[in-house]
Amino acid sequence: MRHSPAILLLLPLVGACGMGGAGPLPGFAPPTPVLVAPPPSQANGAIFQAANGYAALHEGQRARRVGDLVTVVLVESFGTSKSTSAQTAKGGSFGVTPPTAGPLSFLNPEALKAAADSSFKGGGSAAQRSTLNGALAVTIAEVRPNGTALVTGEKHMSLSQGKEWVQFAGIVRLADIDGDNRVLSTQVADARIIYSGQGAIQQASKPGWLSRFFNFVSPF
Repeated sequence: MRHSPAILLLLPLVGACGMGGAGPLPGFAPPTPVLVAPPPSQANGAIFQAANGYAALHEGQRARRVGDLVTVVLVESFGTSKSTSAQTAKGGSFGVTPPTAGPLSFLNPEALKAAADSSFKGGGSAAQRSTLNGALAVTIAEVRPNGTALVTGEKHMSLSQGKEWVQFAGIVRLADIDGDNRVLSTQVADARIIYSGQGAIQQASKPGWLSRFFNFVSPF
């Protein structure tokens, strides 16, 4: 099927306007290392076996190994506001009084006066606020010698009117993980959080592709 030159020119511009929704980022988080189970140990006849999930009393059951689960409590809240104003004013006048006698006595004093005024007033303001609450279970992908760990995880939900997903990655201190293996998202360093979706609801909340195209090419 052949397309006219106008359509061929329009297609890349429409793509640049963001036509269509983007799905979850496939390379968002590094893959979790594959855990290889250790070979079974020979029973030595004792009741206590260190290989059967041993944890010291001061450690308990807190997540601290690669593959352990950690629940990240999302408590993100950001608010920004900015306002500015400016005002200037300037005025000036000029006048010449001619002599009442002599060759210049015919000049009108009112015609030799001049005045100028200028003023400017402007202002602007902006405000934005965003919140994200919830919980997401992630996996420890790497444990570092300084007591920190890299955690990654994602959740996909297929709803009746579309799909939603949450992706999370960041670095946590193992000491910040509480007894329920929970940590606040505000305690995560280098956090990368993506919450998005696809479907009829998200599509209805966006302008159409033709409107995005004209907004893209408009110089105003």
